[in-house]
Amino acid sequence: MSPSTGAALRLLAASVDAKAVAEIGTGCGVSGIHLLHGMRPDGVLTTVDPEPDHQQFARQAFRVCGFASNRARFIPGRALDVLPRLADAGYDLVFCDGDRLEYPDYLAESLRLLRPGGLVVFEGVFANGRTVDSGPQPTEVLRLRELLRTVRESQELVSSLLPVGDGLLCAVKR
Repeated sequence: MSPSTGAALRLLAASVDAKAVAEIGTGCGVSGIHLLHGMRPDGVLTTVDPEPDHQQFARQAFRVCGFASNRARFIPGRALDVLPRLADAGYDLVFCDGDRLEYPDYLAESLRLLRPGGLVVFEGVFANGRTVDSGPQPTEVLRLRELLRTVRESQELVSSLLPVGDGLLCAVKR
C-alpha cells in the first residue's frame, strides 16, 4: 500500500467519525493500521481474511503500533461467507481490498452493512491502468469495470474515484 493510499484511508475514516469499520482483506495489517489511526479512539475494526496467518501477523502489527487488543476483531473466512453474518447498518465505513473478482458482490454486502452517510472504499480499481485499456481484458478487469459502472449509475451512492495508489473508489451511501 502506498503512503498516499494510507493517508487517504486515515482521512476517510476520520471524515465519517468512524466507530465501526469493516475491512475485507486483512493482509499484513497495513491498511488496518491506517484505518485505526483515523477512527475514533473507541472504534473497532472488524477485519475479514481467508488466511489465519495474515490475521496473526496483523494482530502483532496492531499491538506493535500500540492499539489495544479490543480495537480489532479478526474473523477468518471468505468475505462472502462472513459478511452476511455482520449487522445491517452497523458500520460507518467498509474498506474492500480482497478478491477483485468479488468486488461487485462486496458492494451489495457493503450497502447492507453501511449506515446512511457511511462510506464504502475499494482499493486497486485502476488495476495498474488496465481498467481504461481498450483491448481484451481478463475477468478481473471486467469485474472492476462492472463495479465502476454500478457505482456510477447508482442513485443510492455519491461517488468519487481518487487517483492515489492504484485507485480508490469511494462512495457515500445516501
